[in-house]
Amino acid sequence: MNVLIVFAHPERHSLNGALLDVAVSELTAQGHDVQVSDLYAMHWKAAVDRDDFPGLSSDGPLKVWKASNDGFAADALTPDVKAEQEKLLWADTVILQFPLWWFAMPAILKGWVDRVYASGFAYGVGEHSEQRWGDRYGEGVMAGKRAMLMVTAGGWPEHYSDRGINGPIDDLLFPINHGILFYPGFTVLPPFVAYRVDRMDEPKFTLLAEQLRERMTTLETIAPIPYRKQNYGDYQIPTMELLPGLAPPGAHGFAVHLAPERD
Repeated sequence: MNVLIVFAHPERHSLNGALLDVAVSELTAQGHDVQVSDLYAMHWKAAVDRDDFPGLSSDGPLKVWKASNDGFAADALTPDVKAEQEKLLWADTVILQFPLWWFAMPAILKGWVDRVYASGFAYGVGEHSEQRWGDRYGEGVMAGKRAMLMVTAGGWPEHYSDRGINGPIDDLLFPINHGILFYPGFTVLPPFVAYRVDRMDEPKFTLLAEQLRERMTTLETIAPIPYRKQNYGDYQIPTMELLPGLAPPGAHGFAVHLAPERD
């Protein structure tokens, strides 16, 4: 299996860096091929601007989706973006690893998504009609590939529980899992989340590392998050609302987009 880890932490000699080493070591020991995109070490350019689209006219307005689509179609995107797109096509499984900062991914990783997920590559693909609304949410270029998040958080697990003040961790990660991974077609695995990382001592790290090794052994077999696919009859097209009667009793918000009974 080919595994791409997109690593977004500014300090390689950190807990995140140690967890990256554990993951790479375990995956390699299993015989998998691993590539790591260390965004800070790569000095990854996070902001989308005119420099991303060399073919764009200097006197025309910058419409990012159109410039992205035209650049991808003409094979004229910048070399750094094309290199990351090639890694995504190469990978069977993609892991996004990052610390949870202000309830989201670091800006450099969001910038990686903004630039690499070009129109025509990760979105804006497929037929748009009364029966389909593009190849997305379970379909698309990444269909058949697996993906997961590896996240560190300073708070306690209870802080991210159903009654926790930070909100449920699954809700906080929904925009990434569902909107960034599932949208272009990835089969999304449950996230690996490490809590209270600022209070991590050697015994706790030893346990955490063992849990991560175990997760790395199950990448090909663990049950994915059972998101509903967009074009499989659950949603009204083109409003993209879940059809009446499909949500489980008591389900609301993000939970209505899960269909565990289908697994």
